[in-house]
Amino acid sequence: MHKLTRGHRDKLHQFMAITGTSEKVAHQALKASDWHLEGAFDVFYSQPQIKAFTDSRHLEELYNRYKDSYVDMILADGISLLCDDLQVDPQDIVMLVVSWHMKANTMCEFSKQEFIDSLERFRERIPYMRSELKDDQKFREIYNFAFGWAKEKGQKSLALDTAIGMWQLLFAEKQWLLVDHWCQFLQARHNKAISRDTWSQLLEFARTVEPTLSNYDAEGAWPYLIDEFVEYLNENGIIQSSQSNDSSQIR
Repeated sequence: MHKLTRGHRDKLHQFMAITGTSEKVAHQALKASDWHLEGAFDVFYSQPQIKAFTDSRHLEELYNRYKDSYVDMILADGISLLCDDLQVDPQDIVMLVVSWHMKANTMCEFSKQEFIDSLERFRERIPYMRSELKDDQKFREIYNFAFGWAKEKGQKSLALDTAIGMWQLLFAEKQWLLVDHWCQFLQARHNKAISRDTWSQLLEFARTVEPTLSNYDAEGAWPYLIDEFVEYLNENGIIQSSQSNDSSQIR
């Protein structure tokens, strides 16, 4: 091994840390992928002999790399290190998808069992995980998972600030035009924790009701909070209806 740039050396160390392989194998995989980490993972995991990767000794070593010094769990600092190794921003929505795959119970926490049982998921490329957000059914599953994942232990509802942060993250992917108005409405009129029913029904509202509210049914079985949101939009002139041509626009 010689004349590696600092960038190549960093990728080599990251690859070795995540896969547990030798420097020689890591170098071969990275070189074969023109030093692209994700491509190197594809090369590495496409080899049949890599099944040995999941032996219990290495799983323990990998878990110990990320686990907290005082608690037998992977907490915020360990997740931050994992994100560094994966070259992903901890605030990236793909980490929610990772947590969904791991069936994690709580935000910023991975138990040993969750981590080890789901390690195979890390073999999937990060871009593939991100692409799952474009699948409507998987997005729904990830969205519903996010409620239980983000709420505090022992609580039935999701803290408003946390809910708003999660909605802004999730609907940035689905580009719901009313998400900012929804968050402003909650802060101005509601200022309370969010129930699971409101959480799940909002996705249905965002999916089925046009941003102009042109197909909104006031007699529909929406939670009262969503009905109040529609009133708020109308009262504040955010949705303007034209009587002459029966069209609407968002201000």
